[in-house]
Amino acid sequence: MVRDTREAGWQMMNGPHGSDTPYLDYNATAPIRPEAAAAVIEAMLSVGNASSTHRPGRQAAHRVDIARRQLAGLLNCSPGEIIFTSGATEANNLALHAAYTAGNPLVTTPVEHPAVLETARTVTAEQPEDLVLLPVGTDGLVDLGALDQVFAGRHGGVVSLMAANNETGVLTDLHVAAKAVREAGVLVHTDATQIIGRLPADVAELDVDLVSLSAHKFGGPQGVGALYVRRGAPLSHRPLLVGGGQERGWRAGTLNVAGIVGMGAAAESARRGLGEEAERIASLRDRLEYLLTSALPDCRINGRHDQRLPGVTSVIFPSVPADAVLAAMPEVAASGGSACASGAPMPSHVLLAMGLSQEDADSTIRFSLGYATTDAEIGHAAQAAVRAVKQVRSALAEAHGPR
Repeated sequence: MVRDTREAGWQMMNGPHGSDTPYLDYNATAPIRPEAAAAVIEAMLSVGNASSTHRPGRQAAHRVDIARRQLAGLLNCSPGEIIFTSGATEANNLALHAAYTAGNPLVTTPVEHPAVLETARTVTAEQPEDLVLLPVGTDGLVDLGALDQVFAGRHGGVVSLMAANNETGVLTDLHVAAKAVREAGVLVHTDATQIIGRLPADVAELDVDLVSLSAHKFGGPQGVGALYVRRGAPLSHRPLLVGGGQERGWRAGTLNVAGIVGMGAAAESARRGLGEEAERIASLRDRLEYLLTSALPDCRINGRHDQRLPGVTSVIFPSVPADAVLAAMPEVAASGGSACASGAPMPSHVLLAMGLSQEDADSTIRFSLGYATTDAEIGHAAQAAVRAVKQVRSALAEAHGPR
């Protein structure tokens, strides 16, 4: 019998007999939670368009309503403030298209996910001077003090700051940012993809107007997400998809009932174990860092150590290419950076913006943990990483040594 969600999640990832492959890439995608998988299957076996008025349609709509309430419970908002999307990328696009008004500043940072940075560049393409990037310190923290200068003597605009960085896990104090710009009539958006379901995210307490998220980051299915839109926020409907007017005109198209139901179930599961899981995962992350730094004293941890997600560590293995280390430990699922940038020839824009050299950025590996991570995985991953780094260093020394 499966005793808890961690064991169930592990079995769903690796089969009933387990696996020797530690999965430490939760920032790319988390394994689907058992509750979410069950909800998806049940919804897929039921027929009904949530916009139809017959009984199957009403039943589908009811399932969507339940999921909307479950997600609202995780965010501490009204169900009517949630717009379902295909994921955080669509939500970010929808938010910035709705919030930006030409002639007013659109303020963000150089360490945002491309889904925000590229959208910001697109919406300000005709007036690129409207786009302002706040400076970021070597610890990954955004200089929120610069907001006062940007909006001095101005009224209106939008600020978009990610709640937690996807590569380093460094957190942004959104409450401080919102407080700094409210008197200037500025809208506040956050890409909260990495923080939802991992740390408490009370949207009322954060005082933000728009929140983007993806289900698969906290154990829901891939291909579904949401945008929180604060009731009363001065926004115009600027749908990217037009048609039948679903989601109160914000996002047309037949609702992904199975995905939405799965996201709701994942949200409910994450909400119930939020505090306990965060503490357990932080302890596992700290153990991983101890094992790595003890065996490899020259490796360094990126970002502000006391202000980051519990399950993320970004580690520099000096003078060792990250792709070579990852290739030398195929049994460990980790990442050289953002999954959305995989295959890109350039080093991480996040790490470069923090002031890292290109060599250090190229030598950085991100390990990200989550709800189903086990102590055994941490031990296996640390051993594999240390062995891989030493193996690559030995190969490089031999290749560059005297002939």
